Amino acid sequence: MAASLLACGIDPERSILFQQSQVPEHVELSWILSCLTSMPRLRHLPQWKMKSKQKSEGSVGLYTYPVLQAADILLYKSTHVPVGEDQVQHLELAQDLARIFNNHYGEFFPEPRALLSTMRKVKSLRDPAVKMSKSDPQKLATISLTDSPDDIVLKIRRAVTDFTSEVTYDPDARPGVSNLVSVHAAVSGLTVEEVVRQAHGIDTARYKQVVAEAVVQRLDPIRREIQRLKDDRAHLESILARGTLKARELASPVMKEVRQRVGFH
Repeated sequence: MAASLLACGIDPERSILFQQSQVPEHVELSWILSCLTSMPRLRHLPQWKMKSKQKSEGSVGLYTYPVLQAADILLYKSTHVPVGEDQVQHLELAQDLARIFNNHYGEFFPEPRALLSTMRKVKSLRDPAVKMSKSDPQKLATISLTDSPDDIVLKIRRAVTDFTSEVTYDPDARPGVSNLVSVHAAVSGLTVEEVVRQAHGIDTARYKQVVAEAVVQRLDPIRREIQRLKDDRAHLESILARGTLKARELASPVMKEVRQRVGFH
């Protein structure tokens, strides 16, 4: 994960990159916030409803994970959080917990606001009715940063479309083709309208090749940089170690104040 973030352009001199598990204040704050959270509140969150149905019986960790997310945010007194639309309700839980904590123990946590991405949600290549997910059991459904060019070409060639050969953008009537248009726009920096205009006159089979070439051109340098970074494990570990020290410098005084306010002297 660290190699992927760095390869995608995260600058460790400007951003604090660290492993959450190395900063115990996250879990400590999560437990305190869980004492302020009701079970019905968590039961109605979309991720729990969806994943617990898939697994028939969800785990406690999955059930309480949104509280840990809230702790991740509030521990650094974050004011703005970049999220996708599917995470808005989880951010609302963080806002609620900030208000509840402040009402109980005095004004302390800011209520974080969402910074919604302007990008369209990328859907599964095998089922364009659902979002693309790394946990999807269908290997052809998801494009990974570490996929080889041949893997990417195969996945996009097998992507679900329809029986109309023209390339158009209509997510409701033509979700599969529209998803490819969204992917093409995302990796090329073009607008959806520009992508559709450029695809005028070619059928969807040929368009899949165009999309695959655009995705490979965008992702292959990242894939190679990820591998280069993974080969230098000492460098990655030093970046994470420095990030952990910086994160704990920020988290420790916040957690100390939280303990004092709730009565853990």
